[in-house]
Amino acid sequence: MKIDATEFRVPAGETVDLKKWPTLAAPVYKSKKHYHKLLQRHIEQLSALQRLHYASNRYALLLIFQAMDAAGKDGAIRHVMSGVNPQGCQVFSFKHPSAAELEHDFLWRTTRSLPERGRIGIFNRSYYEEVLIVRVHPEILGAEGLPDTLLNKSSIWNERYRSIVDLESHLHRNGTRIIKFFLHLSKEEQRKRFLERIDEADKNWKFSLADIHERGYWEQYMTAYEACLTATSTAHAPWYVVPADDKKSARLIVSQAILDAFNELEMAYPKSTAKRRRELQSIRKLLAK
Repeated sequence: MKIDATEFRVPAGETVDLKKWPTLAAPVYKSKKHYHKLLQRHIEQLSALQRLHYASNRYALLLIFQAMDAAGKDGAIRHVMSGVNPQGCQVFSFKHPSAAELEHDFLWRTTRSLPERGRIGIFNRSYYEEVLIVRVHPEILGAEGLPDTLLNKSSIWNERYRSIVDLESHLHRNGTRIIKFFLHLSKEEQRKRFLERIDEADKNWKFSLADIHERGYWEQYMTAYEACLTATSTAHAPWYVVPADDKKSARLIVSQAILDAFNELEMAYPKSTAKRRRELQSIRKLLAK
């Protein structure tokens, strides 16, 4: 079964209406056994490509995950990247900014965590929080220390979209490839998952009253996501709206999109030179004695 991740890619310039994007699509696997087989195949391919990516050392890969609570970001990252060498991959989770971070522009704290060439960087939430949760709760802007002249509610979001697009364009021009995933969860499925977190003791730690509080702003978040996806999905840094009501399908779609991105890169293991081969042969002779 061939998974076409481009079906879930937001074309550059398209106005996004999330009601037209499914939260539950036809499964991309035939059975639970088939799912595990496909995921394992993807994991093995990603592991091999990551080694090549690391050795080639020409590009960096940045994966961004955004979603409502309980959409499965952590699980997708854990399952899809389970075969990747930890030395070549780093995951960063961005929550409330610290006092020091609030003294800088909104892109500063995430820019410090961008991946090096040859590495994979994963942002579990990201600078996009600044046009999502901050847009839903604009009072947060008051804590960011911006001059009053920059707090124009009619223009600040478009200005932030522009800053983000400019940053991602700059990174692309300098060898960082960016893929962005919005795990599209239905409100009903979120309700079911919240109930599981309450009813199953080993999942209690995942639940907080803040989750219920934010659920009350569901429509506002959907509006913020629509505006964000519309403004910031570009040819070089696309968004994928991944149906997230089925975690298994979501993981396979995410892993296929990452594989596709890797396969578009010009990567090769470094070629040995005549001088290097002579050095190695000299070392071999010493070791053979």
